[in-house]
Amino acid sequence: MPGWFTVNVAAAKALRHEHAGSYFPFEDPEKPFPDYGINIHLLEPGEPNAKYHAESVQEDFLVLSGECVAIIDGEERRLEAWDFVHCPAGTEHVFVGAGKGPCAILMVGARRPDPTIHYPVNELAARYGASAAEPTSLSEEAYADWSAKLTPTQLPWPP
Repeated sequence: MPGWFTVNVAAAKALRHEHAGSYFPFEDPEKPFPDYGINIHLLEPGEPNAKYHAESVQEDFLVLSGECVAIIDGEERRLEAWDFVHCPAGTEHVFVGAGKGPCAILMVGARRPDPTIHYPVNELAARYGASAAEPTSLSEEAYADWSAKLTPTQLPWPP
C-alpha cells in the first residue's frame, strides 16, 4: 500500500508455518518497508520462530504475552510478558515458545543494503529443532528440513 495505513492486528490474517509458529507481517512481502521489518510472532510451547542465526543488522524483540526461551549467543534465558531483548548486529539468537500457552513477540529488525546472515550449529537450539545441521550462510541449506509452505490463519487475539 502506498503511504501510511492502519491495521487492526486482532482482525488481520496471519501466516502459519508448520515448524515456526504463526506471524502477522505488518508489511506486504512484495513491497517490504525500506528501513526495517516488523511482525508479531505467536509461538506455541516448543515452537521456535526460526533457525538459530546471526544477522548483520540489529534486531529487537518485545514479549507481549506468554513465556518463551531465548537462546542468545549460546545462553538460554527464560522471558515473559514485557521482557525486551536487544540484539546488536552479529548476535546469534532464536526464540522458542514455553510455558502453558502461546507466546506473542513483537519482532523488529533493521534493513541495510547487502545484509548477511549466518546459521551456526548450536546444541541448545538443536534441542528444539532450531539449529542448522551444518554451519551455513545459505537459508536454503539451513532450512532444508523445513517446508517453505505458509498457511493463512487467524491469530487467537488476545493471546
